Amino acid sequence: MNHSDLVALIREGVPKGSVGRWADLGAGEGAFTLALGELLGAGSHITAVDRDGRVMRHIASGMSVRYPGVSVEVRSADFTRPLGLRELDGVVMANSLHFIRERSALLVAVRNMLRPGARLIVVEYGTDHGNPWVPHPFTYERWEEMAAAAGFTGTRLLHTIPSRHLGSMYAALSLAPLEGAARL
Repeated sequence: MNHSDLVALIREGVPKGSVGRWADLGAGEGAFTLALGELLGAGSHITAVDRDGRVMRHIASGMSVRYPGVSVEVRSADFTRPLGLRELDGVVMANSLHFIRERSALLVAVRNMLRPGARLIVVEYGTDHGNPWVPHPFTYERWEEMAAAAGFTGTRLLHTIPSRHLGSMYAALSLAPLEGAARL
């Protein structure tokens, strides 16, 4: 996939030109961090988190060159552990949840990172059958169930594209509950 494909996948989930604090959990080399940077407005901040800090070294320089008004913080950390992130406007988890077998507690923790009404964008392969490189993918229908069980609302499919690996990829949007809604 090229950069425009990545932007197209998440575009409907990120209000164009909005200013906010976002995180990319499982950022890898930062492809979706840069896609997010293109969609966010100047003054926004993205925290890119990945266990392998070596692969993330180019994210900050790439962001400052392409989208100088968007700042990025790179963290070498395991996103399944507490990160101290709070009151975020959004989180992107692109091709990261399929590495986690049991996701329930993690999804609740991610929901608690978000301010009420904030956005979680998940990008995943459209299958429930994995392989050694993508061990635990899940379909959009399965995502709807997982998101609801973790307390997210308003889940909807954003975009789907064909993939050479496992047939297709999709992006979905789920919202953190609004103020006054029950929080798990």
